[in-house]
Amino acid sequence: MTASALPQSVDAMMELLSSRGYIAERSLATVAYLSLRMGRPLFLEGEAGVGKTEIAKVLSAGLGRKLIRLQCYEGLDAASAVYEWNSAAQMIAIRLAEAAGDTDREQLSGDIFAERFLIKRPLLQALEPEVAGAPVLLIDELDRADEAFEAYLLEILSDFQITIPEFGTVKAPQPPIVIITSNRTREIHDALKRRCLYHWVDYPSAERELAIVKSRLPGISAKLSQQVVRFVQALRHQDFYKSPGVAETLDWAHALTELDARSLTPQAIGDSLGALLKYQDDIARLQGETLQNVLKEATSET
Repeated sequence: MTASALPQSVDAMMELLSSRGYIAERSLATVAYLSLRMGRPLFLEGEAGVGKTEIAKVLSAGLGRKLIRLQCYEGLDAASAVYEWNSAAQMIAIRLAEAAGDTDREQLSGDIFAERFLIKRPLLQALEPEVAGAPVLLIDELDRADEAFEAYLLEILSDFQITIPEFGTVKAPQPPIVIITSNRTREIHDALKRRCLYHWVDYPSAERELAIVKSRLPGISAKLSQQVVRFVQALRHQDFYKSPGVAETLDWAHALTELDARSLTPQAIGDSLGALLKYQDDIARLQGETLQNVLKEATSET
């Protein structure tokens, strides 16, 4: 992977993002640019499916940097996120040492806690030097992890180092590019937020969402793309359990093109609704008069 120089302006950042199909608002491009220039983690909050995770992938590809992803979940601990020792290999080393008559406990202790027995998880991997430059570290959906793990991140985000009691302190020669995302299912503590630059990623405007659809699905007809975007934009004003994000818009538009739909009809919507709405209550709510009203709004101007 060939590394590229960091963008030297907000316009250059917008160009980098758009070159990879990410149509960003200038405010997002600005905070991403500042994150790179200042060496600060970028903390992105917003509804699921609005493009928070995607920006890390785009930066990785656009800058030619390795992407290291840590997917957070309840119960995530250091063994899964940072490191653990290969206990099976350590036991074999101990048995071999005993068989060879090597009983120097101090020497043996040093040997079994050597780097070759260290299983490096995403956070530790992100501190290692890379030929192409510091990697992009994506800490995805931090709000799903426990508060204890969130607190553990403070040392890493403050000094970009990890202390391993049996091994020592591992410090990054060059801080990774850190992107942290949250769907805001719970509040993230101020102590962590203070170490980051913050941005709320909102649903896109109709104009920008249309540009995203055309960028990702260049073969879609102008009429269908406009109707899809108007339909989704109208749905977000309804009282649904989970409004569709940009990811669902793209999935639905893709599904409609696979069905050879040329425009939105009740039949086409019914056949493909599972690509757009992911809860049965929402699907049931979008029936009858509600569907007719939203469809009329989406197709009246095309």
